[in-house]
Amino acid sequence: MKKNNWKIGILMAFVLFISFILFFVTKVTTDKDYQYNLVKKDYYKDELEYQEKIDKLTNAKNLKKKLVIEKKADGILIKFPAEFQNKQVRGMVHLYRPSNQSLDRVIPLTLSNLTLLIPKKMLVNGRWDIHVEWSCEQTKYLTIKSLNF
Repeated sequence: MKKNNWKIGILMAFVLFISFILFFVTKVTTDKDYQYNLVKKDYYKDELEYQEKIDKLTNAKNLKKKLVIEKKADGILIKFPAEFQNKQVRGMVHLYRPSNQSLDRVIPLTLSNLTLLIPKKMLVNGRWDIHVEWSCEQTKYLTIKSLNF
């Protein structure tokens, strides 16, 4: 009788393993804590917004002269191309601080001589993601740049 104990041990190991897998699959498929739906309810609207962002980036990329975002001693200087001279430019500058959301800022575009200076006193040292979103004559543009201050 002792010679067959190893057969029962292997059979019991298989039964326990299969029982554990069945328990785990049942728990994961029925428990509300494990419900992760990767499909958004408004996926079509989200896709249109994403496509609009791509179109804005493409419009900015296709300009003859690009928007320039530079780090200066007294802040961040944003220079618009000369083709926007004497045109109504509207938009916003979004300053994103990846490490601290409370430092994020939104600044309306108010241009003087096609430039906008964001003073250094508004900025904390570190990385900033700058999104300049503007429109002119019903064409929308978006330029994104990261700077370390």
